[in-house]
Amino acid sequence: MRVGTALTVVLLSMLAATNSVAQTKLTLGHGAALDNPRHKAAVQFAETVKQKSNGKIEVQVAPSAQLGDDAAMITALRTGTLDMSANSQGATAVVVPEYGAFGLPFLFSEPAQAFKLLDGPLGKELAEKSAAKGLVVLGYWDNGIRHVSNNKKPIQSPADLKGMKIRTPPDAVTIDIMQALGAETQQIKFAELYVALSQGVVDGQENPLVNVQASKLYEVQKYISLTGHKYEMNPFLMSKQTWDKLGEADRKIIMDAATEATLLQRKLAKEADDKAGPDLESKGVKINKLDPAAFARATEAVANKYTSGPQGDFFKRVVQAAQGK
Repeated sequence: MRVGTALTVVLLSMLAATNSVAQTKLTLGHGAALDNPRHKAAVQFAETVKQKSNGKIEVQVAPSAQLGDDAAMITALRTGTLDMSANSQGATAVVVPEYGAFGLPFLFSEPAQAFKLLDGPLGKELAEKSAAKGLVVLGYWDNGIRHVSNNKKPIQSPADLKGMKIRTPPDAVTIDIMQALGAETQQIKFAELYVALSQGVVDGQENPLVNVQASKLYEVQKYISLTGHKYEMNPFLMSKQTWDKLGEADRKIIMDAATEATLLQRKLAKEADDKAGPDLESKGVKINKLDPAAFARATEAVANKYTSGPQGDFFKRVVQAAQGK
């Protein structure tokens, strides 16, 4: 082989190696367990971005609140110290209060009803409000219909919750719902919830069945009552500071991969929820159904509080759309 030819081969090899190294490295944090649909979709998102960018964009996924709780990650997104997060509705609502509209009591009986609104004009408007606060919406993921678990007794009526210590996330709507039902609420980080339940710091908590299953809360809870008191999403967010640094082509790669991940996450969440009840019962948890009418009546004041509040117009429009008006 001639010297010139050999040199060309070496230079081409070096160029190929350079091109295979990620030129943009991003971090995606979330608070869910490894077996949660949120984490599985986040990993798939990272793989899709790498594939679509031919390895130029690399996304590192940090699960299980490794980078702090949801509130801390929201702050990090806004300051630009974190690139992306599959976050919680409650933590995001602290910055963009309109997120709370989708968590009003007994507004949705299944996630598909919420998706219809989130994928339409109301979801677009919510994304615009988020961008104004430094948060770019990549998608609305599913965090399911929430139910109450506890260690004392099955919940059949609001009276059964009176005086019971229930952990909630730091979400104003959720706190108001639980207090309207007579519970004593306490805010504990999700990463610390298992220990708090095992030590009796609180009697119970409220979450979708999938979260109870993935985080093994069934090991420290005897009863699950299918209250279905509210729905929650997981907004998939990017720091606007990170977004603004990306070129148009890279933004398209991110958005296309996020769209695919959103569809996957919702699909995985539904499959997991369908299986969660029987699986939890097989582990010894006692699950009971109930008549939600009395619970809905007890929480009517919560909806009224928010539809007449500072963001009342948006809350009212979400309620009207959910009711088909």
